[in-house]
Amino acid sequence: MDNLMLEQLVLNISYPDRREYAIRELSKKRGLFQELAPLLWNSCGTISALIQEIISVYPVLSPPNLTLLQSNRVCNVLALFQCVAMHRDTRMLLLNAQILQYIYPFIKITSELRPFNNLRHTSLGVIAALVKVDDPEVISFLLPTETFLLCLDAMKTGSVSSKTVATYIVQRILSNDDGLTFICTTPERFFTVRQVLANMIAALAEQPSSGLLKQVIRCYLRLADNLRACDALTICLPSMLRDTTFSSYLREDPTMRRWLLELIIKVQRASVAMQASGGSGYEHI
Repeated sequence: MDNLMLEQLVLNISYPDRREYAIRELSKKRGLFQELAPLLWNSCGTISALIQEIISVYPVLSPPNLTLLQSNRVCNVLALFQCVAMHRDTRMLLLNAQILQYIYPFIKITSELRPFNNLRHTSLGVIAALVKVDDPEVISFLLPTETFLLCLDAMKTGSVSSKTVATYIVQRILSNDDGLTFICTTPERFFTVRQVLANMIAALAEQPSSGLLKQVIRCYLRLADNLRACDALTICLPSMLRDTTFSSYLREDPTMRRWLLELIIKVQRASVAMQASGGSGYEHI
């Protein structure tokens, strides 16, 4: 595909009879063209047409009547928005245009049928593309929105793949200093996060997933960088992270084993310091 064909496919998105093919082809080859995102954003009517595709499936979300074909079509649209979210010149344009508001309904889906799982997973992929690059402006934009709470909810339901993406987003938000401060400022926010993580550890003991476990451990490790949160973890860190529950996965992944060891050492040091000072973290935990 040369640049001329690429431009023609982008233009074809504005024509309803050519749109589905154009979106499908562009989503397949989006990784081949670094400037596809600006082309999508700046071409006349393209973003509006993509939003129309998203809105078109709202009526079949509840009651859940979404077909696999409908899901695949919208997932191709969301793949193009992932492309826009990753590009340095269009990332903040997408956020300021409130495009995520159109995607939130897909993340709120509770059905675990394949068409809905695919839609939830690809929608989370748009947010993951935004936070993948270390851009403080993105995190600052997302923190006051419902994005964080939606991702916490997505960590509780759906496929392992969508839970992993949701947990990755939370981990990326935590990795930012403002994100960590936002979550640890109040006991309520910290309590919500630690409860979701604890429930995930319990679920992983029943249905293990190395990739998901790795992201959960990274979240705990980053929480331990906050003094009050680390103090609280001396009490509420799941015992299954301290015993042999996940030993087979830790043996196979030296990086995950190192992260868990760092976490345990941080928590143990906090426990010793608390005993010496008679202090505490979040009083009600």
